[in-house]
Parts: sequence; structure tokens; C-alpha cells
Amino acid sequence: MRSMKKVLGCLVLGLVALAASAQWSNPAEDIPAYNAQAPSRALPPVLSGAQLTGPYFSHPYQVTAYKMAAKIPGVLHQQPCYCRCDREMGHNSLHSCFEGTHGAACSTCMKEGVFAYQQTKLGKTPLQIRAAIEKGEWMNVDLEKATL
Repeated sequence: MRSMKKVLGCLVLGLVALAASAQWSNPAEDIPAYNAQAPSRALPPVLSGAQLTGPYFSHPYQVTAYKMAAKIPGVLHQQPCYCRCDREMGHNSLHSCFEGTHGAACSTCMKEGVFAYQQTKLGKTPLQIRAAIEKGEWMNVDLEKATL
């Protein structure tokens, strides 16, 4: 009985500590990896052409997202990716997602990529696009309606 009280007491103490620490975390500081400046060297290519076929490209919007990404590599290099692939896959920006098939399998990557392309076409700077991505404005992208 006494050891059960100790275990429960430790559990309660741990939960209280966890809840208290969450109150002081700053979500604005939890931005995924990105590059603050335009690339200083050539970036790895975005998949293109015949690479945009097969099981990862069964929907037209997947191909469209990659074609858009290929048009704005420097912009994507300066954007974070909120699927958190920087943690799981070591990506250093949204551009990394389109260097392989990851971007085609992830709606977050595709929506952010389409959003960045659309905003670039509207004359927004990479910094302005990043601020909008950080606010979650990319979530409103309808991939089915994305066109070049």
C-alpha cells in the first residue's frame, strides 16, 4: 500500500511538472528548420519529368506541386516545413521535401509548396511568405484546385 502511494505521488508530481512547463513554452520559438537567406550555391534539383510518375504521383496535384516547387527553389529553401521532417528526416527547409518523394506523400509539404508558389506569383518575398506559413495560412490551400 505504501509503495502504491509513492508511485501515485510520483505520477501526480510528474504530471504537475509537465503541465507547468507547458505554460512557459513559446510556440513561436518552435519553428521548423529553414534558411534565412537565399541559397549561396546550387540546390539539389527538385524531382521533375519522368521522376514524377509511379505510386507517389497517382494524383495530378502531386505532379503540380512538384512543378511549382521546381519554379521557386530559392523561395522554398527559405521556408520551414510544418510536417516536422527536419526532426524525422534531417531536412533543412521545405525545399528538401521536393528533392525526393517525401513531398508527394505529405499533404503538409504539398500545401506549403503550393502556397509558397501562389504567394510568389502575387509578388510576396520569401520573408513575407515565411511569416504567413508560420501563421498557418498554408492550411487553406486546396490541392485539388492548384494550377500553374
